[in-house]
Amino acid sequence: MIALTEAQLFFDPATKEKQNIIMAATAGIEKLKGTWEYVDGEHFDDYMKEIGVGFALRQSAKLIKPKLIIKENDGKWMLKSESTLKSATYEFAPGVEFDETRLDGENVKSVIKFEKDKWLHTMRDKNGKESTIARWVDAQGQQQIEMKAGNVTARRWYKRAD
Repeated sequence: MIALTEAQLFFDPATKEKQNIIMAATAGIEKLKGTWEYVDGEHFDDYMKEIGVGFALRQSAKLIKPKLIIKENDGKWMLKSESTLKSATYEFAPGVEFDETRLDGENVKSVIKFEKDKWLHTMRDKNGKESTIARWVDAQGQQQIEMKAGNVTARRWYKRAD
């Protein structure tokens, strides 16, 4: 946690915004840490098609049940997706743009922000097309993931494995 004086918070809105992002990570976002096993999903193929994933990879992706691992160390977050088809890891600091290679190999610019109890991941491809992924833990303790691109909304959910 960053230690700030009241004067810094009052006179420096950028510092206050950064602290709010970090503080949000210590609340509901903390519930996302851990290992998660895939349970089910809906409209995932439509979402992948909308973001430009090819037919063959979409067919393969429908068959896998990825495991997600989410960790945080000193303000740096890491998400790892593991499956029999492909695995990927990305690290980020909340609110800071980073280069990401999606599981389909597409390079995108990403920003992840924490707002209230949700992790909001915005990706922009080389053509400027955006997609968003929201993650949160629901009242039953499952990780909910809502993916949006264009007019398509898909959902996936995971149960805690650890």
